[in-house]
Amino acid sequence: MRANDRPGDELRPIVFIPGYVRNVPGSVLCEQGHTRVVATATIEDRVPQFLKRSSRGWITAEYAMLPGSSGHQRIARERGKINNRSGEIQRFIGRALRTVLDPRALGERTITLDADVIQADGGTRCASLNASFLALVLALKHLVYEQVIADFPLFRLIAAVSVGVKDGELLADLDYEEDSRSDSDINVVSAASGALIEVQSFCEGEPLSQALFQRAVELGIEKNREIIALQKKVIAAAGIPC
Repeated sequence: MRANDRPGDELRPIVFIPGYVRNVPGSVLCEQGHTRVVATATIEDRVPQFLKRSSRGWITAEYAMLPGSSGHQRIARERGKINNRSGEIQRFIGRALRTVLDPRALGERTITLDADVIQADGGTRCASLNASFLALVLALKHLVYEQVIADFPLFRLIAAVSVGVKDGELLADLDYEEDSRSDSDINVVSAASGALIEVQSFCEGEPLSQALFQRAVELGIEKNREIIALQKKVIAAAGIPC
């Protein structure tokens, strides 16, 4: 049995707190079980060189685990050089967020999402993406409110969740202890429609059969729809059409 007698297909309790940081266009604190992530969105009137004079915007992300976030052992701050894990996760977040809207709706502007893990208990990349998505949508509201862009752009609702496999059993939304003991860990990013955006599958134990992989992806899509339902409540409370 899992912690708190949680069934295998049940998410940990998830809370999104918008406006957690006052001085940025968009911010969200995500509490997912004992994992806590602060995501902030900032906007700059510039784009990377390859997008200049394209009338297209850019969405990118940075990710870090703060000192003290993972327990008694202090994590050193990343100064100048990003470690391989953080670099991979921030690319994961950035890729997914660039599927959310047509970049032409931004004009030549960059929105950067910073996801900082203040307490880690598994699933930090997925919680970071879920919080960053909401921070991005709140930043879009800021652009409309400040009359930087004329209309609220159409956007796609997305979410991410981890699904583990241990001894042939599927476990949704792994905490750290489950993650460390699982045979396979599958991160599923999908849209409200069920369309897949990214699937990452890692195996450190028993190889994963195609049939079990398919079931894991289907469970991930189902759980993402539950997360999206929570995100929609935050979006609606902010007066944003979706």
